Amino acid sequence: MNKVVRKIIEIDEERCDGCGLCVLDCAEGAIQIINGKAKIVKDEYCDGLGACLGACPQDALHIIEREAPEFDEEAAMEWVKQRDAKEAEAKAAPASSPCGCMGSHVKSMKTVEIEVPGNKVSGPGHWPLKIRLVPPTAPYLKGADVLVAADCAAAASPIFHSEFAKDKVVLIGCPKFDDTNEYVNKLADIIRTSGIRSISVLRMEVPCCTGLSRALADAIKLSGVAIEAKETIMTCGGARAEKTMFG
Repeated sequence: MNKVVRKIIEIDEERCDGCGLCVLDCAEGAIQIINGKAKIVKDEYCDGLGACLGACPQDALHIIEREAPEFDEEAAMEWVKQRDAKEAEAKAAPASSPCGCMGSHVKSMKTVEIEVPGNKVSGPGHWPLKIRLVPPTAPYLKGADVLVAADCAAAASPIFHSEFAKDKVVLIGCPKFDDTNEYVNKLADIIRTSGIRSISVLRMEVPCCTGLSRALADAIKLSGVAIEAKETIMTCGGARAEKTMFG
């Protein structure tokens, strides 16, 4: 195969922590997590445009120029098709079989222990909680601070009710199993019509959960309302990993 000097992604394996976020942002399927690190599957699958750069929280991805095979879009799309078919087959396998989704890998970890002396904790004080079920005209949304939370967050965090959800209207969902387009439309309606004061998202660190943040970002754009959103990312062990702002 002929090689040319062109732009291509380089991955710093010392910085890479194997989170897999770059894999989701690479439409050509050029990046894959192998032995806990992001790697280029084949040079000809990488278009060198850098759509994956912003996904990496460790700044491990950069564009360089080097000799490599030319980008082959047809081969890349065929690879993506085959990869997705294998993942779909893995998801359809019995529960005892390994799942192809990185966010479903079984693991043990050190849990987060927090002492909260004298801190009163209460439930959300409203119903329903599911994003898909909450009507944009619900009276409890008026003037509310809204938290869009991943389903797993309440179980994973020891401070979910005492800190993250305190004094907020909580809307929960799972982008892995629900249609995120429905989330976008519902959240856009809520932002546009309900008169909420603020909105934030709490998601897990697993790659599939990024869909919750993306849905909220898309909903804000669709709503046409100038509102900032705070994002909090939580580790599977219940620790707060990162805070960012978007919107």
